[in-house]
Amino acid sequence: MTWTDCTRRGDFAAAWENSDAFLREHRDEECWHLPRHEQWIWRGEPLDGKRVLIRCYRGYGDIIQFLRYVPMVQAIAKSVTLWLPEPLIPFANAPAVPLHDGAFEGEYDVDVELMELPYVFRTTLETIPRDVPYLPVLGRRSSVLGRVGLCVQSGDWDGRRDVPEELFADLQAVDLRVIRPPLALAEAMMEMELIISVDTFAAHLAGALARPVWVLLHSDPDWRWMLGRDDSPWYPTMKLFRQERAGEWQPVVDRVKATVAARRESPSRGRGATAP
Repeated sequence: MTWTDCTRRGDFAAAWENSDAFLREHRDEECWHLPRHEQWIWRGEPLDGKRVLIRCYRGYGDIIQFLRYVPMVQAIAKSVTLWLPEPLIPFANAPAVPLHDGAFEGEYDVDVELMELPYVFRTTLETIPRDVPYLPVLGRRSSVLGRVGLCVQSGDWDGRRDVPEELFADLQAVDLRVIRPPLALAEAMMEMELIISVDTFAAHLAGALARPVWVLLHSDPDWRWMLGRDDSPWYPTMKLFRQERAGEWQPVVDRVKATVAARRESPSRGRGATAP
């Protein structure tokens, strides 16, 4: 099976065997000519007792999801430096330097890309670091009863994730797309009772902040959402709504609206619960 097949099935051990094979084959090859998000950085060196540079080359959602691993590196390394996009520095859980197009100018002994850390630590479903919230910037705030945040556009690179906005026309919600920068979005989320989002940065940010978040997934989702689950092992406060047929969002939205209605009628609503 491919790496993606393994991770979608939750067989992370088999996925790391695929990664081991790739590392053996490409360990001595240079990859700096590739786009940053396609580069492999870690060559299998131990991180223990080293000055570790963690390169954050992926998308904002990827970075937010895998920042959870930084304390694990700090526990074994001599020092840790994050090299990440400047808008995300407020969420850094280690000393951070703004990412730029040139070479890193500081000193380090070993470097690794942030999304390689699950491989470094040979993560399984049982050992995923799942304590939330794990972002250092915000404390707990009181959410506003009934305030819902909505994000139906994922960005330019995968239009399959987008949901037609008109399908939610009758749902009173705050448009999360207009809230920038990321820190402002996080602050707004802390005051919301619920976030509904497609697979994009907003979904990861809400999950990392331990906000109740419902994620709408197309029929061929990214590996991290796995298959056949309505929950996420990465985010305890997240609920997944999956598309059954490619391109058919109306049934998904109907289920979301019905669940919203049931939630509003629930006796436990307003008691401060953070479960989905």
